[in-house]
Formats: sequence, C-alpha cells, structure tokens
Amino acid sequence: MKIHHVGIAVESLSAALPVFEKLLGRPPDSQEVVEEQKVRVAVFNLGESRIELLEATDPDSPIARFIAKRGQGIHHLTLAVPKMVERLRELEVAGIQLIDREPRAGAGAERIAFLHPASTVGVLIELVEEK
Repeated sequence: MKIHHVGIAVESLSAALPVFEKLLGRPPDSQEVVEEQKVRVAVFNLGESRIELLEATDPDSPIARFIAKRGQGIHHLTLAVPKMVERLRELEVAGIQLIDREPRAGAGAERIAFLHPASTVGVLIELVEEK
C-alpha cells in the first residue's frame, strides 16, 4: 500500500493554481472535470504520489459542502490498493464504515471508493485501485 495522492479542496482553481505553480516550480500535469464527482481537478505528479486540487463544479457537490463547512484545505488522503472490491469487503468486516460499498469512477478513469471519517479517526480516506 502507498499514498496515491492528497486531495485539497479549493474555492477557485484560477486562484489556487498560481500558488502551487510557484510552490512546485511548474504548471499542473493535467486538468479534467469529473462529472460524477461534480469537481474540476488539477493534478501535480510528485514521484509516486500527487497533489490534486479540487474545485466544485456544482454548489451541491461534496467539495462545495466541505468548503462551506470547513473552508479550503486538505479534503482527503488517498491510498492505492490492489483488488479494490476484496479490500472493501475486508475493511467492512474489520468494522470500517464504508461510504462506497462498490468502486466508482474517479479522476483519470480510476476506480475509487471512500471510507467514512467516523471510523478513520476523522480523516476522509479514499481508496484507489492500483493499475
């Protein structure tokens, strides 16, 4: 298992991108809209992991609700796992509360699933299936 990425909720990519471009010394490696998640994503690859800046595309999206409640900042930590469905079943049996019982589409057409922060010491954990 490894850290796949850290998701950072931002009010505006146009405001956040210059900050991260200065910090990292380059523009993002990719940008896309993930309709299912109602989010626009800018990705900075950093070795084996990456930073994803997340801007809501709908006022009812999870990112918009997060920012309204907590402000901009770290939204989730993503771990890469093999055999997603099998891992979800193992975690559920171990008492971890799942937000997603089945994988769904995420950025880069990757299969993802979220674990509820109530059972992960307050941290929203996303799992992504290794390719």
